[in-house]
Amino acid sequence: MTPFYSGVVGYYLIGAFAIIILLFLNKNKRINYFLSFLFLILQWAFTIYEYNHIDKVDFVYFTPDALGILFLIILSIISVPAFYHSHIYCNSKNENPKHRGIYFAATVLLLTALSAAYLSNHIAITWIFVELTTLSSSALIYHRRNMNALEGTWKYLFVCSISITLVFIGILFLSFAVQQSGGTDLFYKEMFEKASIMNVFWLKLAFLFIFTGYTSKAALVPMYTAGIDAKDKAPSPSGALLSSVLMNVGFIGIFRFYEIISPTSIFPWANKIILITGFLSIFVATVYMLRVKNLKRMFAYSSVEHMGLIMLGLASGGIGRYAAILHLVLHSLAKPTLFFQMGQVYRIYKSKSIYDIGDYFKYNLSGSMVLLLAFFVVTAMPPSGMFVSEFFIFRSLFESGNIVLLAIVLLLLTMIIWSFGKNIFKMLFIKPVNFDNSNIEKISPFESLSQFILLALVIYLGLNPPAELVNLITDAISNLPK
Repeated sequence: MTPFYSGVVGYYLIGAFAIIILLFLNKNKRINYFLSFLFLILQWAFTIYEYNHIDKVDFVYFTPDALGILFLIILSIISVPAFYHSHIYCNSKNENPKHRGIYFAATVLLLTALSAAYLSNHIAITWIFVELTTLSSSALIYHRRNMNALEGTWKYLFVCSISITLVFIGILFLSFAVQQSGGTDLFYKEMFEKASIMNVFWLKLAFLFIFTGYTSKAALVPMYTAGIDAKDKAPSPSGALLSSVLMNVGFIGIFRFYEIISPTSIFPWANKIILITGFLSIFVATVYMLRVKNLKRMFAYSSVEHMGLIMLGLASGGIGRYAAILHLVLHSLAKPTLFFQMGQVYRIYKSKSIYDIGDYFKYNLSGSMVLLLAFFVVTAMPPSGMFVSEFFIFRSLFESGNIVLLAIVLLLLTMIIWSFGKNIFKMLFIKPVNFDNSNIEKISPFESLSQFILLALVIYLGLNPPAELVNLITDAISNLPK
């Protein structure tokens, strides 16, 4: 095994859990602000340190490889506006101090667990921290403490419990394959080196269970239902995290094992499974987006669509693998803008239904500009950087001979854009029915600044990706067959 390097992850975890405990016990708003800011400093210091020590083993069970660092940077970026909008949310609701403390403690726990899961170099350690994300997410979903929140929470816990159990069973099957190959550890690096001599039968079983289990976090068929209710019922800042950095942990759980089986004979078979899952995810998203009238659920189904596209790029090979990672990065920056903005929409209309919302330009000009720009960015229309990543995914489908699949996907995406656009433009320009505008809350334009910055990042990173980003993505897929 690679020699022990340092214990910085240990210090990070100790510091983060100390802040979690203090937030949970604290009832003072000012101290709450201070502890949130202190965690952001810790998070960014940890991110910068790990970036400067890439591929060095840390605390035995953690290695900041290219993909982990990429997702860690995204998490640190998203966490800043997430805390900012969380404080706005809590202030607008006059939150009970105890409930506010639980909310921020759960947010910090979620971000901490995600950071550790991204960098874990051992499949069992990844599993443990993914389970922690389920517990912390559940606390966020239940934050409003009403019947709808309770329903969303138990559904999320039920589906994720089944999913995490499937992953655990898959790890057991994988351990049989490792033992028969003469190995003893479940470190990703060691398993990758021994993959070519592992028992194919156990590897196939392990892939089916692990892949299916992680689809609950990655918002993919068949376990995508867990995330839809969660993103709808959770406060909007929490929904932003669930639709971006939490989905990334599902992808990284799938990708780590996908990388392990890449030198084996079952790799083409696994690609077929992933292609089918990707297509079904886009199909399901299309069906529901044509019907759904709840805006937050529409945004959640949009995430299912994008994850389906990412899976198609990953399984198609070639430029598609690079495009899949790039698309995931851009989606992780773009989708939170819709959920952050939804918090402002709800404060004005007190509803998430498209029937109750309209003429948004009249009541929130800056927020309307965010929604209009976000529509073009999220649907991958120029000048969105996601247009570039989607184009490369389509190119990989064409070059891999999946031309019929490509044609069907393009048709489905056209329907999604039409449905998405119809609802967004109705919301922006058509007057709502029976809406009392005599007592509308004035929204500060400054609240939309974070969304403009994130959308600008999506455009810039897609059209003019810096060398550091290209190198990280290239390094992340370097172990996969060319």
